[in-house]
Amino acid sequence: MFLLTNTQKVSLSMINMIKKVAVSFLIFFSTVFLMPMSFAADATVDMLNKQGKESMVFSKKIVRVNVGDTVFWKATDKGHNVEFIKKNGVPEGVGKFKSKFNKDVEFKFDIPGIYAYWCTPHKSMGMIGFVVVGDDKSNLDAIKLIKFSGKSKKIAPDLINSL
Repeated sequence: MFLLTNTQKVSLSMINMIKKVAVSFLIFFSTVFLMPMSFAADATVDMLNKQGKESMVFSKKIVRVNVGDTVFWKATDKGHNVEFIKKNGVPEGVGKFKSKFNKDVEFKFDIPGIYAYWCTPHKSMGMIGFVVVGDDKSNLDAIKLIKFSGKSKKIAPDLINSL
């Protein structure tokens, strides 16, 4: 066993404190600056005939992703597609997006904002969904102007309020 002088004990204590500060700084730096850039939050949404007590639904009604992330819509059940709602349904600068029926499809979100979409033949049955990109809700007022019909008209307000 070694005996340390008071000066050596103070030096060891200082070294340990510096190590703790350095580790804390590294954790903080990587959390704030590196992790948001290095982890993608891609998402998958199933197109379903039935989920629980609901019929003709997307498995997730609201998806939140970062700019640059991709959403995959999986044609789990037949007869469905994905179509961005053209009038008031997407941020400015986003083009038309409509998938083929019974086909998996993906879309990479490069423009922040809220994207509203539906399954073309089942939109009045409540088969609608939203993607929020970059936590940007600057087009929320436009989203509120979308003309939904049937069951979608009943469920849309609650979904929009939870965006």
